[in-house]
Amino acid sequence: MLLAGKKAFVTGSSRGIGRAVAIAMAREGADVVIHYRREPEQAEATAAAVRELGREALVVKAEMESQEELNAAFDEIERVFGGLDIFVANAAASAFKPIDSLKDYHIDRTYRVNIHSFVFAAQRCVPLMENRGGGRIITMSSMGSTYTLPRYATLGSAKAALEAMTRYLASEVGDKGITVNSINPGVVDTESARYYGGDNYDAYRQDVIAHTPLGRLATPEDVADTAVFLASDLSRFITGQVIRVDGGLTLLTGGFESF
Repeated sequence: MLLAGKKAFVTGSSRGIGRAVAIAMAREGADVVIHYRREPEQAEATAAAVRELGREALVVKAEMESQEELNAAFDEIERVFGGLDIFVANAAASAFKPIDSLKDYHIDRTYRVNIHSFVFAAQRCVPLMENRGGGRIITMSSMGSTYTLPRYATLGSAKAALEAMTRYLASEVGDKGITVNSINPGVVDTESARYYGGDNYDAYRQDVIAHTPLGRLATPEDVADTAVFLASDLSRFITGQVIRVDGGLTLLTGGFESF
């Protein structure tokens, strides 16, 4: 197993990509911390799937924008697991609106969930990893960090900042045996993608597939397998990088026609 004996914390792991990452890491031998904000039943279902694979699962609840709640979650992780080897910053939130419709709270919450929480989590993670001889930090970005998408300015700009923060952190913690990398998926067939696409989702989906050389949308499992690779010793000399998992979508030009 690639992650035998490792302790992993995956934020936003009650559903979607985060759930797939948690289960994939458990399948490779890791004990996993499952995080949720408002769906305890789904978090417990993910934990049950982890336990069915013979691994330990710890469920924690926290609002990502609350440093107090994140602190409590990390205290519980340290108490139960004693340390961490892997941290996956997957949780995200934003408002899908054009710039002329944005309010202060849309921008503030997006950056608090995607950037502020990552910085604070890294401050807690690094000592827990250093005590175990090193670790892996993985951030979850978005193609909107590089390419403009309709109604995506807040999240796209926050993800661009997250990629920059990934590089800066990688340069600061390499001497501690910690690598820091980012995954940048294309369009992943999840509840979040369907919410973003709204009434136009079917047309949006077909448009993406038409622009993807590998001929389909990404699945949560495609992203999860990349996370397992970055969390394992197979990626031991990779740090500060952004790995695209998009089936070649961003190789093609012309944009999307469904909006």
